[in-house]
Amino acid sequence: MLLPRFFTTFALMITFPIAKINLGLNVVERRSDGYHNLQTVFYPVPITDALEVQLMDEEFPSAFDCDLKVTNIPVEGDEQRNLVVRAYQLLKQDFGKSMKRVHAHLCKRIPTQAGMGGGSSDCAAMIRLLNELFELGLSDEKMIDYAARLGADCPFFILNRPVYAEGIGERMAPIQLSLSGWTLAVVRPHIPVSTKEAFSLITPTMPLLNCRDIVKQPVENWRDVLVNDFEKSVFALHPEIGEIKNRLYELGASYAAMSGSGSALFGLFRQSPRESLEALFPDMFTALLRL
Repeated sequence: MLLPRFFTTFALMITFPIAKINLGLNVVERRSDGYHNLQTVFYPVPITDALEVQLMDEEFPSAFDCDLKVTNIPVEGDEQRNLVVRAYQLLKQDFGKSMKRVHAHLCKRIPTQAGMGGGSSDCAAMIRLLNELFELGLSDEKMIDYAARLGADCPFFILNRPVYAEGIGERMAPIQLSLSGWTLAVVRPHIPVSTKEAFSLITPTMPLLNCRDIVKQPVENWRDVLVNDFEKSVFALHPEIGEIKNRLYELGASYAAMSGSGSALFGLFRQSPRESLEALFPDMFTALLRL
């Protein structure tokens, strides 16, 4: 990438925020603060954005301490309200004298409004990057604390390893789980799903089996017992999303589900599907990954 000349005397730092999928997601209780308590297993997925940060020249005429540019995939809303900028602002409240103004460039490749945590991952990556750039000395635990103030999924991306999560997603415990050798298919239709509406249609219920225990079983056993509670309401509103899940099973998936509150679907395959995802799901985001 060609950089303006005022970048030339400063090092550029770049990182690659990853996506996640939810292996089971149960909405178990409505909280007094209006949020919901969940039970889920977060699993990292190698679909990445790219986030680069450059110290801003002292003479550069910017009204912002963190000047963000988002490219590749359009992101709704004011860029100054993006979680990347909010992460910078949160740290600057505590480390103002240690932090200089920065340019940030976010190249989006994780699909948005997909339930794959792209925005949360960008936020956590920014916290980690700023911690390194400005030598803030933050531990993982402290970075998790900052991330939790910005979003329920953000703390997971500080760790980027499989965890079982409770609360609103901020209470995490490591889990021994590897999907190495499996092929992951991801399909995200261009159908926006309102998380608020999806939650409003759910009656919180404690599951008979905890997803933390289910994922200890072989993947082939998950189909009838590992549940995403959002699927019932989302599929009722958008039957075409549910049809994608059925199609993944028809293609040979051992397990298929929606991630988060949607609208991305994923399937786990012992052998890669013989047919092209791009051909089967035209005009949709698709990815086929060997885990």
